[in-house]
Amino acid sequence: MNDPTSIGVGRGWEGEVANNGTTIPTAESTPQDIVGLLKSLMIEHSLPLWSGAGWDPVAGGFVEKLDIEGRADCAAPRRVRVQARQIYCFAKAARMGWYPEGREIAMKGLDYLLAKAKSPDGRPGFVHLLDSDGSAINAMRDSYDHAFVLLALSTVFQLGMDAQVRNEIESLLAFIDRDLRSPNGGFIEGIPATMPRRQNPQMHLFEAMIATFDATGDPVFQTRAGELYGLFVANLYDPRRQVLGEYFEEDWSRIEPVSVEPGHLAEWVWLLKGFERITGCPTARHRSQLLASGLRYRDDVTGCLFDEGDADGNIRKFTRRCWPQTEIAKAWIAQAEAEEPGAADQAREALARLHRHYLRHPVLGGWYDQFDRDGRSLVDSIPASSFYHILCAIAEADRVLGERQQGEKGN
Repeated sequence: MNDPTSIGVGRGWEGEVANNGTTIPTAESTPQDIVGLLKSLMIEHSLPLWSGAGWDPVAGGFVEKLDIEGRADCAAPRRVRVQARQIYCFAKAARMGWYPEGREIAMKGLDYLLAKAKSPDGRPGFVHLLDSDGSAINAMRDSYDHAFVLLALSTVFQLGMDAQVRNEIESLLAFIDRDLRSPNGGFIEGIPATMPRRQNPQMHLFEAMIATFDATGDPVFQTRAGELYGLFVANLYDPRRQVLGEYFEEDWSRIEPVSVEPGHLAEWVWLLKGFERITGCPTARHRSQLLASGLRYRDDVTGCLFDEGDADGNIRKFTRRCWPQTEIAKAWIAQAEAEEPGAADQAREALARLHRHYLRHPVLGGWYDQFDRDGRSLVDSIPASSFYHILCAIAEADRVLGERQQGEKGN
């Protein structure tokens, strides 16, 4: 195994830990109390790291990435979706009581987002990309971005039911309905509209509608989530092959050969459980099928999900991103919440793999983003975009598995 102090481009290996004089949890990545281990790592290291080095104190805004030693890359352009994701993370951490400082950080991030990304050219909606000084360098209105802006707003709204934040939610929803809806169902890719159609923006708008219902209690968001669930059943999901397609024609007919991202199969399992929770609509059959299909794309050595396959279960890309591992953990957590036998143990195993292979980084609170099939790190930075996935997985684990474990200890 390489010396952790010598990690460089393409030279990081899975399982390396800090060797810089700091303290790192000594427990191996076993399922026993993995939830507590990850929660401590998030509270004690990840949240302080990304509120400190992850914020640009000069120009404002969250940085896009840290280097391999945890230093901010303040010069890199900033995706609006990443600004929104970081706002979500800190607002959620504050609401859960994990990180009270998160409230101020989330509000500071929201002020930056609204000042720099909302209508800087006088047109409605949020631009796609900002330069490091906050100026817009890509004015596309991207549906995927707007899903995360809505998610961020709804999470901030839960902190205090602020009327101005609610007004921003209503304004954003009006733009999405007026300018991004497709006559063929769902939403276009953005303005200007592009092809192919993708399931990914639809999935995250589904997520945002569920979250905004949770935040506001307004049944209009149940209805909008229901529309996207209808799109999933009618077009996105292939019931014969039991896979979710990624790319579609304008009329939502599937583009063959179908590309399958197992991380998205897992993500839909979790989202469908959320939809069932807010509507009562049964989703167990689809959840079970998606999860079974997603597990076909596992690495035999690590047990982690590969990045891409085909509809027959063959692997197309033998790389392994971090985020699919968070999503398979969330899928098992959703099944555990539904009282599926063995799901809680599977969830803990998935969380242990996430820790063992991705979160044991020389920078405490950081992560490895992607490995090749031989376990070599392919990304020489720590991308901020993964924070949303990691924090959400740990929060869900604490909510479902943490409560379950406390109950077991009390019996």
